[in-house]
Amino acid sequence: MELNSPTTIFINNALDIVGERWTLLILRDFFLHGNRRFQDLQESLSGVAPNMLSARLKHLEQQKIIERRQYSDSPPRFEYMLTNKGKDLGIVVKTLYNWGKKYV
Repeated sequence: MELNSPTTIFINNALDIVGERWTLLILRDFFLHGNRRFQDLQESLSGVAPNMLSARLKHLEQQKIIERRQYSDSPPRFEYMLTNKGKDLGIVVKTLYNWGKKYV
């Protein structure tokens, strides 16, 4: 594959958004459980540091993969949900699951 081919560029750009380990595990949780709160994700993703989880959620929000909605005013609390753009990643997560189940 040529380094500057459209295929390479598209794959590189996609990996910049979702190619980090915790990001894929966060997405897995959304597909398995629906809307999630920070605490839900932290409990599910054993080993993730709170600052790493926060950074990954901010990154996904900036990329419009998830959106944040406030559900409590005092204290302010938020839940996260997949956007349509995020839901389109379901096929990627499912394909990785199927590949892992078959080969790993």
